[in-house]
Amino acid sequence: MLAVFTSTAVLSGQQTSIEGLPESKVRVIIYEDLQCPDCAAFRRMLDDKILPRYADKIAFVHRDFPLAKHAWARKAAIASRYFAELKPELGLEYRRHIMSTIKETTPENFNDKLAEFARKNAVDPAAALAALNDSRLAGLVERDFQDGIARGVAKTPTVFVSGKPFIETFSFEELRRALDDALAGN
Repeated sequence: MLAVFTSTAVLSGQQTSIEGLPESKVRVIIYEDLQCPDCAAFRRMLDDKILPRYADKIAFVHRDFPLAKHAWARKAAIASRYFAELKPELGLEYRRHIMSTIKETTPENFNDKLAEFARKNAVDPAAALAALNDSRLAGLVERDFQDGIARGVAKTPTVFVSGKPFIETFSFEELRRALDDALAGN
């Protein structure tokens, strides 16, 4: 199995999760809403097709862009930040997990699902739930959101490859061409 590099890094003054090769000159910026079905589809594409092909060449930088129409997206983004601070891979695993359980997760059971994920990963559930009220973590999510707005992001996912946005729904082939061009310096 291909090893995927992960890290929590400071990028432009923001703490963020990175998959792939953190020191790569080619950086793909991904604005995502953890309650968004299109983001969940992109997450599957990332895991199944993109990372196996590009993880050793490109940095994939995750940014939070929780849309107001999604009741628990902001809480999920804060939880992801909390888990990433404990262990970078755990933050990414939470992102994968919550996007794969969108249909089963509701505003009413979100906290129970969060506590269950924490328990399964040897994290104190009470601490994970308390993190939802951490203003510092909420501030990091809000900075990502405001950065996205400044870049013109309005829908998720929005994926920037060499400044070119891929918005909401796009194919692997479209993204592959842009990634290959970026690696070639085009």
